[in-house]
Amino acid sequence: MSADPCSFSSINSCLTKHLNLCLNVDFTKRVLKGRATLTLEALEDRFSVLTLDTRDLKIISVSANGQEASFTLGSKHSFKGTPLEIRLPFDISRGQHVIVEVKYETSPSATALQWLTPEQTAGKKYPYLFSQCQAHHCRSMVPCQDSPSVKHTYYAQVSVPKDLVAVMSAVRDGHEMDPQDSERIVYRFRQPVPMPSYLIAIVAGALESREIGPRSRVWSEKEFVHQAASEFSETEQMLQTAEKLAGPYVWGQYDILVLPPSFPYGGMENPCLTFATPTLLAGDKSLSNVIAHEISHSWTGNLVTNKTWEHFWLNEGHTVYLERMIGRSMESEQFRQFKAMGGWKDLQDSVNTFGPNSPLTNLVPSLQDVDPDDAFSSVPYEKGFALLYHLEELMGGPEVFMEFVKSYIQMFAYSSVTTDQWKNYLFTYFKDKVDILNKVDWNAWMYTPGMPPVKPQYDTTLADACIALSQKWIKAKEQDLNGFKESDIKTLSSHQLIEFLSLLLQEDPLPLTHVKKMQDLYNLNSYMNSEIRFRWLRLCVRSKWEEMVPVALKMATEQGRLKFTRPLFRQVYTFEKYREEAVRVFLAHRAAMHPVTAGLVAKALKVEQSQSTGV
Repeated sequence: MSADPCSFSSINSCLTKHLNLCLNVDFTKRVLKGRATLTLEALEDRFSVLTLDTRDLKIISVSANGQEASFTLGSKHSFKGTPLEIRLPFDISRGQHVIVEVKYETSPSATALQWLTPEQTAGKKYPYLFSQCQAHHCRSMVPCQDSPSVKHTYYAQVSVPKDLVAVMSAVRDGHEMDPQDSERIVYRFRQPVPMPSYLIAIVAGALESREIGPRSRVWSEKEFVHQAASEFSETEQMLQTAEKLAGPYVWGQYDILVLPPSFPYGGMENPCLTFATPTLLAGDKSLSNVIAHEISHSWTGNLVTNKTWEHFWLNEGHTVYLERMIGRSMESEQFRQFKAMGGWKDLQDSVNTFGPNSPLTNLVPSLQDVDPDDAFSSVPYEKGFALLYHLEELMGGPEVFMEFVKSYIQMFAYSSVTTDQWKNYLFTYFKDKVDILNKVDWNAWMYTPGMPPVKPQYDTTLADACIALSQKWIKAKEQDLNGFKESDIKTLSSHQLIEFLSLLLQEDPLPLTHVKKMQDLYNLNSYMNSEIRFRWLRLCVRSKWEEMVPVALKMATEQGRLKFTRPLFRQVYTFEKYREEAVRVFLAHRAAMHPVTAGLVAKALKVEQSQSTGV
């Protein structure tokens, strides 16, 4: 087993088999207090020293098999945190187990935990807590072997104030009054499927739920629960489609939690409980491909996991591939091709952002002394997908290649893998086509920065209409505007409308007359799909349509998804006349924003710390 460059823990000498968590959620101090009990198996004889990953944890005491154990905390590393070294009061032999209990408390600034004030929630009445552990933040919440190479089951008990509900990335196992405090409730959870630490997730808030299928519920604050139930009503159909493609779903329950508007991401594949942003609530199910992506992770990522973050493409490339195969089954092959073309554009954007020679644009980057958060981009997703699509074409088409992916999942289920293991299995599976596989330029695909060595030829059928209409608007003179009709966009799906607007955003700003005419004919202001609305508002502000500035700032502040909030603020900021207005609105809303979002928007608007702290 190779060591993990992002972890201090002793994964070569012992492995965590089970974790028992007992936590008390303290909203006043913004900390979790409690104990983590780890069942560990020794991988060597005379094992007596164990190292766990921690970050900003206050360690109160440690015991091993009930006997007190001495411990020391090492020096703090910039992103890896602090190693916790535990000396067992005895030796154990290879194959033997030891139960280590750590009593501890998290820091109010734990990077895994987001404590929301009532103002940051939809209901505005109760506080809210959620965690986000990927990639290496679990160590700020639980002392653990924080490496995706280590998988274990877990059991948890979580005490919260009685007006709130707790949920976790596990199956719910009942609740009762807290025996220590009648004002609190203890919720219990069990996760019988072994999984890596980054998938441990906890939420506490004023939550309600609705059943949306035989094994699915949607959870959220009551403000969103009805809308979410109808938006995600295709969940069971997506699960069944995924099972046909990839094999049985092993996690039992598949629930979706819609977070408060300040959640900065699209989704997170926590087992049994996918996290989702409320900006997916389009009203017409058109953004549910994010749910198809998170469902796909139940196989690629959660069941078969990358051994270290350097092999992140194994998680994400395969998940995008499976997500698009679900789209192919539920929509059409042309739809899959259209989505793949959009993904290629996203990959180009990432390569342009990092620079074509950046080692972080390698499919398999080296993360020696690199914070995995800094390496995050669409590269592992879309370069990974492009490789799999290229192999699909070489090996005989989607049906043939999907059978390989399914076989790979069965082969490596419940374990963690490296790129070499994946590649060796590919060569074993297609043993009659090794001569074709040997012609693939593996070094260029895996270990060379920039765009892939091969650009797939995607079917442009669904894109052609978007390209034609956008070109017509770009080339139109003022006297040509009467040639456009309301019916121009009637045949376009919301996915095509998003593409049409994206193409316009890549060109010089349209004249204001054109944008106003577009609104008269197409009534784009009425669209509630966040992806359409986001692009339309940017287009309006770029063309200096003054009435649309407050509308753009409203969208930037009523939700906090980084993908929308930062570019909208940036767009208004570049409109000279409204630069101060952008800063004023940001400062007025800053306190309600997620700290990650607030920090990145402050940079984009060149806001000084001094200016922002006085508000």
